[in-house]
Amino acid sequence: MSKLVLSPSPNPLKGTIEVPGDKSISHRAVIFGSLAEGVTKVTHFLDGEDCMRTVHAFQTMGVNIKREGDSLIIDGKGIAALEEPDQPLYFGNSGTTSRLMIGLLAGLPFFTASWGDPSLSKRPMDRVVNPLRDMGAIIDGREKGSKLPLSIRGTRLQSIDYTLPVKSAQVKSAVLFAGLLADGVTKVRELTQTRNHTENMLKAFQADITTDGNTTEITGRKALKATNIYVPGDISSAAFFIAAAAIVPESQVVLKNVGLNGTRTGILDVLKKMGADMEVSNQKEVGGEMIGDLTVKHTELQGVKIKGDIIPRLIDEIPIIALLATQAEGTTVIKDAEELRVKETDRIAAVTEVLSSLGADIEATEDGMVIKGRAKITGGEVSAYNDHRIAMMGAIASLISEEEVTIDDDSSIAISYPNFFEDLNSVIN
Repeated sequence: MSKLVLSPSPNPLKGTIEVPGDKSISHRAVIFGSLAEGVTKVTHFLDGEDCMRTVHAFQTMGVNIKREGDSLIIDGKGIAALEEPDQPLYFGNSGTTSRLMIGLLAGLPFFTASWGDPSLSKRPMDRVVNPLRDMGAIIDGREKGSKLPLSIRGTRLQSIDYTLPVKSAQVKSAVLFAGLLADGVTKVRELTQTRNHTENMLKAFQADITTDGNTTEITGRKALKATNIYVPGDISSAAFFIAAAAIVPESQVVLKNVGLNGTRTGILDVLKKMGADMEVSNQKEVGGEMIGDLTVKHTELQGVKIKGDIIPRLIDEIPIIALLATQAEGTTVIKDAEELRVKETDRIAAVTEVLSSLGADIEATEDGMVIKGRAKITGGEVSAYNDHRIAMMGAIASLISEEEVTIDDDSSIAISYPNFFEDLNSVIN
């Protein structure tokens, strides 16, 4: 545990940052590279703790993965070459690793056990386990398989036609992973589109997959072929600097090579509605993913209503959006975000508690929060709730605080942004 005391910044933020690689894409690149036949190079890989859990899981199953600078070299031998682990797989705090791997492990011809840290062990796994059981998966664990630890006796799976009951790319991906190993054609239907990195990358690795509207079909038992992957900058990480530049007077920050996948850019749409001074430039497509540069300047913001289909496109950015809202004119209302209750922590409760402690006027609701703007951030001591996004939100709040902000433990930031404070200090003039 590392307590952190942060002083207010009297200076504007100025400079250019290239944020770390996208966490969601980094996870998937490791998984598909390990399943594919041939050597995959993953450039701009995020070496945060969560993604390294995925790397270690495949190394335990016999895949040769090594680092070269900011890249991973994955020597894939195909799905049939994966070996039964000789020890339980530890997923730490990584919900993405756990849910995606459960979908894959269910269809592999051997036994695995998996476990996580106390936080991950509280998170619901039945949303993944239930559709996998419908495909024939043999999964058991705590609370009838709804919580880690889990045991999985891999078996031959059957295809399924499944409509997602929750707005979750992790659940969609888990079913598609299982479908990759199943007999027949697996269909996954969404009521609201979630992030589509899995579909994009399956196409890059030459899977037999098609998407029509909100329905994706994958034909099982087709070999994947290795390819090279460039991981765009993570817009969820960039969001903290976008917010900082928007609320610290006289600031201007450029963020290079940020992922601009349309299923992830909800925060940019919200910022436009709030009146942010923001420009997108140098857009291009790399490996099926859009990237570009963002230039953000300080300006006065307006409160907005955030609800409905945009929520899955900004679910991880809501903590920092809440901080933005405390500095906007008027009231911001966030609804339909009950998924926040089952993240690394209950983020609705955590965001409300932290920002209230720092002087904000914010009220939690069952599915979101109501935030009254033009609040003075006064400072104080807060908990990060062992949640990287709460910790980084607190750090950005310190920039506009009247007094010091003390965060009880900043170690969780290494999950997604190991060099966060180095980048932050680089733009504090």
